[in-house]
Amino acid sequence: MTLGRPSPLGATLSDGGANFSLFSRTGGGVELLLFDREDDAKPARVVRLDPVTNRTYHYWHAFVPGVLPGQIYGYRVDGPRDPSRGLRFDPEKVLLDPYGRGVVTPKGCTPEPARHPGDTAATAMKSVVVDSSAYDWEGDVPLRRPSARTVVYEMHVKGFTANPNSGVRAGTRGTYAGLIEKIPYLKDLGITAVELLPVHAFDPFACPAGLVNYWGYQPVNYFSPHPQYSSCRDPLGPVDEFRDMVKALHRAGIEVILDVVFNHTAEGNHDGPTLSYKGIDNPTYYILEPGGRYADYSGCGNTLNANHPVVRRLIVDSLRYWVQEMHVDGFRFDLASILSRDSDGRPLPNPPVLWDIETDPALAGVKLMAEAWDAAGLYQVGSFVGDAWKEWNGRFRDDVRDFFRGEPGALRKFADRLVGSHQVYGHKAREAEQSVNFITCHDGFTLNDLVTYNTKHNEANGEGNRDGEGHNRSWNCGVEGPTDDPAVEALRNRQVKNFHAVTLLSIGMPMILMGDEVRRTQGGNNNFYCHDNEANWFDWTLVQRHADVHRFVKLLLARRLLRDVTHEQRRTSLTELIGSANKAWHGVKLNQPDWGDGSHAIAFGAELKGEGLLFHLILNGYWEPLEFELPPPSPGRGPWRRWLDTALPSPQDIVEWHTAPPVPGATYQAGPRSTVMLFAEAG
Repeated sequence: MTLGRPSPLGATLSDGGANFSLFSRTGGGVELLLFDREDDAKPARVVRLDPVTNRTYHYWHAFVPGVLPGQIYGYRVDGPRDPSRGLRFDPEKVLLDPYGRGVVTPKGCTPEPARHPGDTAATAMKSVVVDSSAYDWEGDVPLRRPSARTVVYEMHVKGFTANPNSGVRAGTRGTYAGLIEKIPYLKDLGITAVELLPVHAFDPFACPAGLVNYWGYQPVNYFSPHPQYSSCRDPLGPVDEFRDMVKALHRAGIEVILDVVFNHTAEGNHDGPTLSYKGIDNPTYYILEPGGRYADYSGCGNTLNANHPVVRRLIVDSLRYWVQEMHVDGFRFDLASILSRDSDGRPLPNPPVLWDIETDPALAGVKLMAEAWDAAGLYQVGSFVGDAWKEWNGRFRDDVRDFFRGEPGALRKFADRLVGSHQVYGHKAREAEQSVNFITCHDGFTLNDLVTYNTKHNEANGEGNRDGEGHNRSWNCGVEGPTDDPAVEALRNRQVKNFHAVTLLSIGMPMILMGDEVRRTQGGNNNFYCHDNEANWFDWTLVQRHADVHRFVKLLLARRLLRDVTHEQRRTSLTELIGSANKAWHGVKLNQPDWGDGSHAIAFGAELKGEGLLFHLILNGYWEPLEFELPPPSPGRGPWRRWLDTALPSPQDIVEWHTAPPVPGATYQAGPRSTVMLFAEAG
């Protein structure tokens, strides 16, 4: 061993060995442990770092000759144990390197040894030395797809292919490699970006007893791909298999967006396990209240101290790594509003970490999406800081749901959501695609369940149905749960198509949830985070069972991807885009929209100048059919043609664009709770 150097952090291979560097300001002693296997009860070698010669500032470092890629390692950090001051050192705990590029999980790994006194060498997750340069990208480069031509598909890596009926090879089901086998399905559907639920290595046991952390929102490391999603059991396998997946998706024209959780970790509160940060430098990594208690703005027991300089660097370094070394195209930030809080939990007007991310040149052009709220009531939709951030538009979700379930007073807000949520975003002079439009996501009902259940059914979670959102703005169409009634089933199918149509036709960047295109169900469970089984996996028999919905979404996407994107290339703001459009609102009578609280129908006409196209969109949220007047034909244009009508049976509900039939007469009858799209092209 030699002295080594403080930079870079983590384990870095060079000169016939590896340099190790770890930040610990309050630690008094550090041991580097080298293991032959992940479940060894004792390390093969212990390297004790001298607090004088192996420490520069608060960085502990050493160079160890002979270390090769795949070396398994961890740390023990000693120091005072005084929880009232936030100091929770435990020298018996083997700790993950916060900058480790790989993670291994022993077969006997459980959360309990990490929570209680005792040596965790045999059971603790451990880090892996990785040579990031040892991979052939074969010319792969970021896709940089315009947001106006981006359709996001939120999906779970394991859940997408784990089901035996997926058709994926048995050895690759539920893995990065398995996802590669299903890329043709995504491409055929028309998806241009996958947003992967957390793939940062996470603690599968951060869950109530007897259940499992399926979603992955309990990270233990921000640089390592989750090892259980790899079909390869070699310590280096997950890194290369993840890269293989990214490369394959890029070849298919599909971007990769990661759901990242920089607001909390799996270490929880004072009762939680000591896995990494808590045992390395607890007061640096977490927001602590007086007396050393953990502030909890995440609802998960702790809150990452994101605006501390060391944690800010960790977050930005992680993002750079995933962009530069793993070639991902963007990030969705879970509970992103937490990143605006200071070390005392107070919201900052200009949070340093958010500006660090936005202004970093290595991240320029990367898609940044914020879930602009947190679990403690901070809600920043429409006011999230920065110039480049896009936002999950929770108002779009709520107001579109209200409109199609017939809620009084929903129309005015619904109409604004159709045109980019101008009332929410117009003041910021941002591009139209700042709004990420969605109806459902992993957190809540699936689209099928939104039209099948009035109330949540979370009994399987073991919390007496108390968990999960209680106000879902759902409507079961008259019957709670599955039914054989053909009238109810037809209405549910129509409502599903209505939601898809509005999501994909509105101004903004659309996102759909995995399986919503085939009416995937969770049995009414709106908080399905803790079940890893067929009830939570994609059921591939649904592709045929609900082929009409699948076809409907596919044709919607095919047309959307032809839309003009010059407004984005010119950086046209939402205000400029809406202000320059030749548009008009109508009710059942032309130019006479009814904005009253009792109104449930609206029509919107506009000209897409870059495409030479007039369209007329009719939205009938009323429970009876309505007759809508149509604008007279324009000189030099053909007749109105019907492209889409959700009240019609498949295949008339949507047709190939070039086969759209002409509409006779001066009116159009829109069926109850339906969406109609008519268009007229230049002759």
